[in-house]
Amino acid sequence: MNWKVFLGVFLMIFVLISCSDRDDSLVNKEPQLIVKFKFDKSQARLNNLGQPSVVSTGNASQSPKFNFISAHYFELAQNAYTQLGDGLVLYHGSETIDGGDLAIDFSRAKIVSEGEPFLSIPLSQINQGNYEYVRVSLSYQNYEVSVFNNGIDYLGTLESFVGFNTYITSHSIGNNVFNVNVNRLQGYWAFALNDAPYATSGQAPQGSTTVPNPIASTSAIQPGSCVVTGKFVENLVVNGNETDDIVVTLSLSVNNSFEWEEVNFDGKYEPSIGENVVDMGLRGLIPSYVK
Repeated sequence: MNWKVFLGVFLMIFVLISCSDRDDSLVNKEPQLIVKFKFDKSQARLNNLGQPSVVSTGNASQSPKFNFISAHYFELAQNAYTQLGDGLVLYHGSETIDGGDLAIDFSRAKIVSEGEPFLSIPLSQINQGNYEYVRVSLSYQNYEVSVFNNGIDYLGTLESFVGFNTYITSHSIGNNVFNVNVNRLQGYWAFALNDAPYATSGQAPQGSTTVPNPIASTSAIQPGSCVVTGKFVENLVVNGNETDDIVVTLSLSVNNSFEWEEVNFDGKYEPSIGENVVDMGLRGLIPSYVK
């Protein structure tokens, strides 16, 4: 075959393949509902009823620096009278009975940082509707806190498991491995210093984790769950004609969300003298979206 003819055939095949690949990418890309998290220490600090809250007498608190988070459940609710589970449930994480009772399977949890997509669901799979509220069950938090010991301030990383019940084989903070191999109820936590060989773990009191629900009077949640509820400023409307992504941002209040019981009333967390963690719940949810 003449080399000019060969070159012409080769270029034609290359162009056809390139066009085919480009067309496939256009065909396969459909608009998504994308869900991300944001952490805001200046957002209002709320109680279980979604009302402004101050730190309890005898306690102290910090606004932690968040590294990662995970959730177990995500639902869009039509209004304040929509009962939990009766809205549009778009995500329900893996569960197991390996630890006995039904529990979240931590080994299969999706863990993300701020701004990283947690969910991406084709809008074609989402029912058309008008949604006023978001309900999200938070299950795992990883953040940095300050610890005081022998006159010195240290930085450390704390992992808190705030889901209703979590089966954990093991988890780690840096080089510190925590072997668990059982279910842990809401409030289990582990802590390790960032630059010193110290690690410990514990359990917050039952029922002490704050879970804001501003529609508790019309749509309650079960005690021990961590389904945080928040209202869109403007209802999210899905009409089925979307051509672009809808990006939902879940802004979580970390305003003094790490709370402990004081022994030495100096506002510093000092576990070595018996200052115990009492609350690690997020302090409010404000969902927003961009179309």
